[in-house]
Amino acid sequence: MSYLATTFNVMIASPGDVASERAIARDVVYEWNAVNSSSRKIVLLPIGWETHSSPEMGLPAQAIINKQVLSKCDLLVGIFWTRIGTPTEDHLSGTVEEIEKHIGQGKPAMLYFSSQPVAMEMVDLDQIQRLKTFKESCRTQGIYEGYDSHSEFKDKFYRHLQLKVNEHPLFFSNVGDAQFEHELIESIVKIPRISTESRILLKEASQDASGIIIHAHYIGGAAIQTNGKNMIASNERREIAKWESALGEGRSEWECQKFCV
Repeated sequence: MSYLATTFNVMIASPGDVASERAIARDVVYEWNAVNSSSRKIVLLPIGWETHSSPEMGLPAQAIINKQVLSKCDLLVGIFWTRIGTPTEDHLSGTVEEIEKHIGQGKPAMLYFSSQPVAMEMVDLDQIQRLKTFKESCRTQGIYEGYDSHSEFKDKFYRHLQLKVNEHPLFFSNVGDAQFEHELIESIVKIPRISTESRILLKEASQDASGIIIHAHYIGGAAIQTNGKNMIASNERREIAKWESALGEGRSEWECQKFCV
């Protein structure tokens, strides 16, 4: 059964070393929809630069991502492990720029830092140091969450997503609009559609001195009269059927007297 719902974009922001967590985050969002979407009339749509950006020239790459993806984001999920990403003009990395611009607009962000073991030969010390600097700065700006395994990340993110959608004002402020639109559409759908002949008949009846339509059957034909006019131009069955159908469409709109001769 179809239903109207409000869509919220959930942007997954991260460097390139947490591909598994990005996939897990999407699955958790899809699972939330499967369980809650129908009752809450909310759909969460996971978005990211790799799926929701397109080629464009004339601006730095991060500025294009900000315009095409970040600007449409409602909730941001940031995930880090051993890398912070490539620096941009004004920020430690593109991911950090996305997070800080998003928070700067007063929108909610959820940050996760992995403490999973990693082989030292796979670690870029400069990346690690810049990541530590960013993580330290986050301590004074809010609460972030750590995790030790993929399964722990999934469990924590699923629970946190439930809490966020159930408690944050963002997910209540726009939901009523969908219900209003649903009621408006229903009211529009209920407006009856009547034929051209029925509209003509209604107009003539409104101009009749008594507001009466006379519907008469006689041997060989029929008549529908109002405002001094017989609407049935001939006794052909198709002509009679057309105007009798028009009369039936608008019967609740007018007073009708029926005679048989």
